Amino acid sequence: MKKKKKLLKGYKISIIIIAILIAISLFLVIKQNSQEKVLIKTNYGDIKIELYPKKAPVTVENFKSYAEKDFYDGLVFHRIIEGFMIQGGGFDADGEKKETDAPIPLESQSGLSNEKYTIAMARTTIPDSATSQFFINTNDNYILDYGVRDQGYAVFGKVVKGKDVVEKIENIPTDENDWPTENIIIEEVVLL
Repeated sequence: MKKKKKLLKGYKISIIIIAILIAISLFLVIKQNSQEKVLIKTNYGDIKIELYPKKAPVTVENFKSYAEKDFYDGLVFHRIIEGFMIQGGGFDADGEKKETDAPIPLESQSGLSNEKYTIAMARTTIPDSATSQFFINTNDNYILDYGVRDQGYAVFGKVVKGKDVVEKIENIPTDENDWPTENIIIEEVVLL
């Protein structure tokens, strides 16, 4: 009888330990698979972005740093090319360029592609020149991937909610310089 009780007690302890290990494993898997998110609030609606810090750590930290400093508040989407992308994060509604932090290294070789609804950093013709400006692809723009025509553009996230807002912004008329005829204001970028 004592032997059965001892075995039963050992069995219960083993079950508890296994349950704890399963719970810890599930927690770690969920945490590993969860992504950081940001909400870009605009006067046309909200755009929720899932960030990819494991693939583009420097780019994600750069974007988050600007968001944490409220840098984007009051800036506009200043460049729209229908069927291509919408770009913002550098100018106010009067066309004044906002002073930025130092440029960051280009992370275009991350394996992420400039497919529809991804967000990437804008840059000049110099690869390591991205600062605050970003764009949301409104088409599969594989020509912007590393090695297709040049060093490419660093994708660092994807729209997970608010695709209708992106499309609404994309369809706003623009002038000859791709500047929208209406102000599309970034009211706030919130880290979630």
